[in-house]
Amino acid sequence: MVYRLHKALYGLKQAPRAWNKKIDSYLVEIGFTKCKSEYGVYVQAVASDITLICLYVDDLLVTGNNINNMKKFKQLMMNEFEITDLGELSYFLGMEFIRTKKGIILHQRKYVREVLKMFRMLEFNPAASPIEANLKLEKGGEEEKVDATLFKQIVGSLRYLSNSRPDIGFSVGLVSRYMDDPKISHMKAARRILKYLNGTVNHDIFFPASSYDNDAVITCYSDSDWCGDKSDRRSTTCYFFKVFGAPISWCSRKQPVVALSSCEAEYIAGSYAACQAI
Repeated sequence: MVYRLHKALYGLKQAPRAWNKKIDSYLVEIGFTKCKSEYGVYVQAVASDITLICLYVDDLLVTGNNINNMKKFKQLMMNEFEITDLGELSYFLGMEFIRTKKGIILHQRKYVREVLKMFRMLEFNPAASPIEANLKLEKGGEEEKVDATLFKQIVGSLRYLSNSRPDIGFSVGLVSRYMDDPKISHMKAARRILKYLNGTVNHDIFFPASSYDNDAVITCYSDSDWCGDKSDRRSTTCYFFKVFGAPISWCSRKQPVVALSSCEAEYIAGSYAACQAI
């Protein structure tokens, strides 16, 4: 006997797609617009009032500059779905938030300690920097291989930690290139990042309150590492954005083409930063 389902059951492979289709259509129906660059972000702007929704599977973050509009949205959601209002944001997907009179602090201290404990790095002396200066890693070679599964676990944990730690972005991007065939030098570089985190567990990001300054000044830094990869000779693009003195966006990744000069590599990095600024 074969049954035709009129509704996707929770736990089936098609259930997440069905749920996303449902919540997406409902948010659009009540006046929200999906962000073109971030598919999980929805925006509703009415005159000078703006409401932002961040959607991750079945978790929603709601923020805006009008409390009444936010309450109205919550009521609409409660009428349509079974939801629970957990109040002000304090913990979300491994990220923790602390509210103070001067602003909001974003950190992943608990996650850092869990990662250090998982890979038995709590007893090691902390490193002064996440990576050695002018370190050049290579694929292949005659070095001894290491446990690929362990190396991938370390890199995966570090990549998620990069969401709140821009200071390790470049070094994590560097070791991520060697997950297919990790060697001793690659593992040493990854463990050095863990040692650096061991000494900087309490580092976090501070977002000042809106009363801190009336004008939002956007500051951008852009740079490139010409032919930094010895294997394919590609350069690395880096940019870093700050608003109200707080970092809001950063990137460190290889360029898709081979730059023939340092000037060309800088222009490519600058174009990526300009696109992100827009």
